[in-house]
Amino acid sequence: MNAKEFRKIALVGATPNPTKYGNIILKDLLGKGFEVLPVNPKYDEIEGVKCYRSVKELPRDVDVIVFVVPPKVGLQVAKEAVEAGFKRLWFQPGAESEEIREFLEKAGVEYSFEKCIMVETSDRKMFLEV
Repeated sequence: MNAKEFRKIALVGATPNPTKYGNIILKDLLGKGFEVLPVNPKYDEIEGVKCYRSVKELPRDVDVIVFVVPPKVGLQVAKEAVEAGFKRLWFQPGAESEEIREFLEKAGVEYSFEKCIMVETSDRKMFLEV
């Protein structure tokens, strides 16, 4: 999965708390020019962006769903995402598990484990500034 091809990214676990990765990643991706759709049932808006209560509410043209939640939460949300028709799921380091991998393999969707979306898109900002 090539992160440089993404335009519209959903972020499961987005949060307004500036000390949490759900906020750090959100601001990083927004700063690189991505359209980011936060997903968290607790908020209507994060960093001035409309927040979705679940992946089921997301528009279907999302390129990838990035997970920054504990694996137990991630497994449930991954099941909802696959059921809703999403085919690309990205699990930040610490959000993955063997149970999730097994589910994704059986579901036949593209996924990424062990790679950080911020690192994989690090040259995007330079591209946008040219």
